Amino acid sequence: MKESMVIDRSSSQDCSSKRHFHWTKKIGSEEDEAAEDRTAPTAPDKKKTDTKKAVSSTAAAPSLSPALKKKLQAVAVTRLRSVLVAAFRTRFGSPIGLGNRVVGTLFGNRKGHVHFALQKDPAAPPALLVELTTPISGLVKEMTSGLVRISLESDKATEPPLKRLLEEPMWRAYCNGKRCGFAARRECGPREWKVLKAVEMISTGAGVLPAGSGDGPDHDEEIMYMRAKFERIVGSRDCEAFYMMNPDRNGSPELSVYLLRL
Repeated sequence: MKESMVIDRSSSQDCSSKRHFHWTKKIGSEEDEAAEDRTAPTAPDKKKTDTKKAVSSTAAAPSLSPALKKKLQAVAVTRLRSVLVAAFRTRFGSPIGLGNRVVGTLFGNRKGHVHFALQKDPAAPPALLVELTTPISGLVKEMTSGLVRISLESDKATEPPLKRLLEEPMWRAYCNGKRCGFAARRECGPREWKVLKAVEMISTGAGVLPAGSGDGPDHDEEIMYMRAKFERIVGSRDCEAFYMMNPDRNGSPELSVYLLRL
C-alpha cells in the first residue's frame, strides 16, 4: 500500500513537472516571438532604412576632381564643335565636294570668251564652270601687269531656300576693279570636257591647244589656256576666294578669283 502511494506521488510529480516544463517552454517561445516582432522593421521603416542607405552610399561615392571635370568638359566641347563644323561644311563649306586645294583652268578661243573651270582633281568633272563676257585677249592683256583679280558678284536671294554659292546662275564680273560684263554658270558639255581632258596631264602652265581641240562652229580655232592649282578659302556661305599657287615665283602672273554674294 505504501509502495503504491509512493509510485502515485512520484508519477503525479513527474506529470506536474512535465506540465510545468511545457508551460514554461510555451511562455518562452511566445516571449521570443514578441521580441522578434518588436525588433523586425515594418514596411515604412524598411523604406526609410533603404533610403538612408542609398543616400549614405551616394554621399560616400568619391566626387570628381576639378581637373577631371575640366577634362570631361573639354572633351564634350570638342565633340560638339566637331559635329557643328562637320554640319556647317556639309551645308555650306564643301558644297560639291571641293577641298582646300582645287585645279583651276582658264581657257577660250582667241576671239572668244573666257571660261573658268574649277575641279576637285584633274580627272573630275568641274564643280564650277562659268563663262565671262570678257574676251580672252583682254584677259591676256591684264595678265601682262602681273596681277589679276577677278571678282564675281551675285545678288542674295530674298526668299528661301538659299542656293549654294557655286550654284548661283548669274554674276557681275570685275577684273582689277573694272566692270567687265557678266558671267554665267554653264554646264560642262562635250566641247568644254574635251578641252579639260586635253590639259588633264598639265598641273601648272599656259599655252595654246591646236585647232580642232574643241567642238562647235569655231572648232578650227586655237584655244588658249592657263592651268594651275588654287588654294580655296571659305570666308562664309556668301564669300569664297581662290588664290593661284605659284610654286617657283619666277615672275608668273598672280591670279585671284573671288565669289561674293551681296
